[in-house]
Amino acid sequence: MRGVKRKSVLIVGAEAMPFAATGGLGDVIGSLPQALAAADRELDVRVVMPLYSAVGEKHRAKMKQIAVFDVNLSWRKQYCGIFSMKSRGVTYYFIDNEYYFRRDTLYGQYDDGERFAYFCSAVIEMMKQLNYEPDILHAHDWQAALSLMYLEREKRCGKFLGTKKIFTIHNIEYQGKYDFSILGDVFGLGAEDADILSFDGCINLMKGAIELADTVSTVSPTYSREILTPEYGKGLQNILAENSFKLCGILNGIDNVYYNPSSDSVIPAVYSADDPDGKAFCKAALRAEAGLSDGDVPLFAIISRLVAHKGLDLVCEAIRGILNETSGQLIVLGKGTPEMEDFFRGLEAEMPGRVRALIVYDRDLSKRIYAGADILLMPSRSEPCGLAQMIACAYGTIPVVRETGGLADSVSYAYRDGDGVLTGNGFTFAEPSASALYGAAKAASDFWYRSEDRKELIHRIMTTDFSWSVSALSYSDMYRSLLMRR
Repeated sequence: MRGVKRKSVLIVGAEAMPFAATGGLGDVIGSLPQALAAADRELDVRVVMPLYSAVGEKHRAKMKQIAVFDVNLSWRKQYCGIFSMKSRGVTYYFIDNEYYFRRDTLYGQYDDGERFAYFCSAVIEMMKQLNYEPDILHAHDWQAALSLMYLEREKRCGKFLGTKKIFTIHNIEYQGKYDFSILGDVFGLGAEDADILSFDGCINLMKGAIELADTVSTVSPTYSREILTPEYGKGLQNILAENSFKLCGILNGIDNVYYNPSSDSVIPAVYSADDPDGKAFCKAALRAEAGLSDGDVPLFAIISRLVAHKGLDLVCEAIRGILNETSGQLIVLGKGTPEMEDFFRGLEAEMPGRVRALIVYDRDLSKRIYAGADILLMPSRSEPCGLAQMIACAYGTIPVVRETGGLADSVSYAYRDGDGVLTGNGFTFAEPSASALYGAAKAASDFWYRSEDRKELIHRIMTTDFSWSVSALSYSDMYRSLLMRR
């Protein structure tokens, strides 16, 4: 409304598509802000992230430098430049410091603790320099956790008293753990901050953010409940239980412009739910590209990091039985542990023309696999949200998932009820066992072999709405609820 100040949210994250990203966190911070801006015109949505060397020139050309200042971090005084641009209703800020961010990779550096402490401190200093007081500071994962700690210090001095704090856990396995010896020297914090960050004999940045946040969210409702248990809480379950009154789960979405088979320029043929014929062409092209033989058999796909917690150990036990029983084929895309990579290379050598192991990361190739495959195997032991099952549905590929985290929230078992009405959008199994995976994969294959069932299920899953517009409304409601709270 004219004359009414919009509520402002500053989203703080270590990565965002399309600027620089390594995985799901980048997908979320790349898509959610724009969906929020579109869904709620009363929200002023802004994002801040590091200006990595990976950010390309086509993006840099659109930026303007709007501030230059020093950031104090313990005994250090470091340059900080703020670059800004606008895109699809969102204001983006980029923290420039080549010493910290001109690196070959986004993470995995020896000084990650110092790098992201600098980033978080720079975010708060940027707010002061720009005279910008957001109504909500929304930090994502451990790399952004210290922004809540530094904001709390400002509040002790009477600044930013109106700014609420939200922390989102994307994966609780990565908590930001450090020795207490660097509390002052690297993080620039004092003894008064130690209790908030202290956990299990060390600094735990995620634990501190959970304690400090007014709201703690996770990336699916089921995951928000799972992390309250010892099996999934990774040691923080009791801390989360103490803070359960502020815990909620919102299922992620996917970018339905980027993941859209009716307009995707990297797949061999476009198609849609109402005109799905192009999927068969994509399957034939994928088989030719991967060196798989022809035949009217289901093509299974795995698009994943090749590690045990993704349930790939279950695949190793079950896959020969699955392929032999269904006469199916398998294509695998991803990198992981040497043992897992070697297993799939060995399976390819054992079953030439039926199995192809592509031990790479390749986003365009992944889309060609989503478009060309019939059934996606995703047997994760733990999956906070998962995007692959949603992308598979968008491309008409039937998901087979374990009932955990966001997989349980997004995929339900497909069957016909007593009246013959089809319900569900995939195949699921509860027990993390090879036999349970085998049963679900066999059921999916049986459904695929029944031509009319297959056509109806493909139409059903392609019309399932996993867009960010749905999730954005839930985030908007979370913001409004928090701002109404005293």
